[in-house]
Formats: sequence, C-alpha cells, structure tokens
Amino acid sequence: MISNELILAAGEGANPLLPNPWEILVTAAGFAVLLFLVVKYIAPAFEKSYQDRVTAIEGGLEKAEAAQAEANATLEQYKAQLLEARTEANRIREEAREEGALILAELKTKAAEESTRITEQAHRQIEAERTAAVTSLRAEVGTLATSLASKIVDDALENDERASRVVDKFLADLENQQNAGASN
Repeated sequence: MISNELILAAGEGANPLLPNPWEILVTAAGFAVLLFLVVKYIAPAFEKSYQDRVTAIEGGLEKAEAAQAEANATLEQYKAQLLEARTEANRIREEAREEGALILAELKTKAAEESTRITEQAHRQIEAERTAAVTSLRAEVGTLATSLASKIVDDALENDERASRVVDKFLADLENQQNAGASN
C-alpha cells in the first residue's frame, strides 16, 4: 500500500499533468540533434540509394528495350535471309530442271542421230550383202544356166562370149518376170 507520506510528498511539488520544463528542453534538444542527423546524413543516403535504384531500373528497361529492338532487327534480318535463301533455292531448282530438260533433249537428239546412223549403216550393209548375193547368184545362175543349156541344146557353150550373152539374156528375162509379178 501506498503510504500517506508518499502521497503527501508527491502532492506538494509539481503538478503531475504538467511536464517538467527540463525534460521538455532535453527531449527537444535530442529531437533536434536526431532531426539534424537524419536530414544531413540518413535522408541523403536514402535519396541516393533511391536514385541509384531508379537509374538502374530505367537503365535496365532501356537495355531491355534496346535488346528487344535488336532482337526484332535480327529476326527481320534472318527472315529476309531465309526468304532470299528460299528464292535462291527455287532459282537453282528451276535452273536444274531446265538444264535437265536440255540434257534430256540433247540425249534424245543424240540417240535419234545414233539410231539413224545405225539404221543407215544397216541398210548400207544389207544393200552391200544383197548386191554381193545378187552378184554371187548371177555367177552361179549363169554357170547353172550354161550347163543346163548345153545339156538341152546338146551344144557346147564353151565360148565365153556366147555363154555370157546367154546368161545375161536369161537374167534379164528373169528380172522382167519378177518386175511384172511385183507390179501386179
């Protein structure tokens, strides 16, 4: 319990509702010193830190925008190069098709020329063989005709000039008969 003396001692001096003037002065001086330190040192440090962060963020945004612009420019460049490469590939393909068509036409022409040459050579060879066969047959037919005529006539046709005329006449008659049969 609170003693009466304590209550009386407290009641004699100061009013508890009014603060002590020395306390107000010391508190105000401490507040002024603290306010001076905050305004002089702490607030500028915070302001500098704030400005550094703002600058870093704005610089980061500018760098991001620059990087985005560079990326877009590079993308457009790659698209242009891709389009150019596709155009070049199409041109090369078209040239290859045209060249292939030319080569094919050239090969067809060469094949046709070779075929014509082989056909002509075969015709010449056949004609030469036919001529040789006709000559050989004429000689054999002449010999056979002479021996047959000499047996039939019972006269010797050993005279070469006479035998040659008989053979030529026989062959001429044979060719006339063959031509007459072919035209009918």
